[in-house]
Amino acid sequence: MSKVQILIVDDEWNMRNLLRIYLQKEGFAVKEAATGHEAVSMLTQHRLDLILLDVMMPDMDGWEVCRAVREQSQLPILMLTARSEIKDKVQGLGIGADDYLTKPFEPEELLARIHSLLRRSALTQALPLREELLEYPGLRIYPESRVVRVEERNIDFTLKEFDLLTLLARGGRRVFTREELVERLWGNDYGGETRVVDTHIKNIREKIHKAGLPYNPVQTVWGLGYKFQAAGIHDEA
Repeated sequence: MSKVQILIVDDEWNMRNLLRIYLQKEGFAVKEAATGHEAVSMLTQHRLDLILLDVMMPDMDGWEVCRAVREQSQLPILMLTARSEIKDKVQGLGIGADDYLTKPFEPEELLARIHSLLRRSALTQALPLREELLEYPGLRIYPESRVVRVEERNIDFTLKEFDLLTLLARGGRRVFTREELVERLWGNDYGGETRVVDTHIKNIREKIHKAGLPYNPVQTVWGLGYKFQAAGIHDEA
């Protein structure tokens, strides 16, 4: 079995070297990029399974790299930065990063987050027989293979966007609070604000609308949170 390939993107050699030591000791194969432009070019040159992406780089910062990656790939992205402001975390997650870790960090936490992202990103190309299907007018969600289709068109979601949409869809018309969604998807140790949920909901709605679905399946319940409601399904009076 081939090793998991992780790309480290950081302009500081010392940090790349430290990360490489952690990862290789864990059994991962490692690629390195010292600039954002180098990282983007490597997407087509190598088979990669995950990206560790530093935010503060001189030529092309992590935000730009993350956007460029998302234009062509749904690879898991774990952003690393010395900036701990909530607005930076929300920005990173909002543009497609899957997780965010503030420097300095413990190796155990880094590795735990990497393993978590890799588990969630085990995508299946072919839909397995008898796979669970969440089906609504014009919209199909395949939770096991992590596929979302509007009519016959697949929509590219980040890991968190897919998990959020699936959780809401499985809940029927149940209302989920922002706090509950954060706890379910980011865990009890997440220290950020609940508005990260709003950012992901906005992204989900935009992608579904762009794909041509004529209705918004993720409804805002003012003062409470969000619920899933497909076209033709209405709450009882």
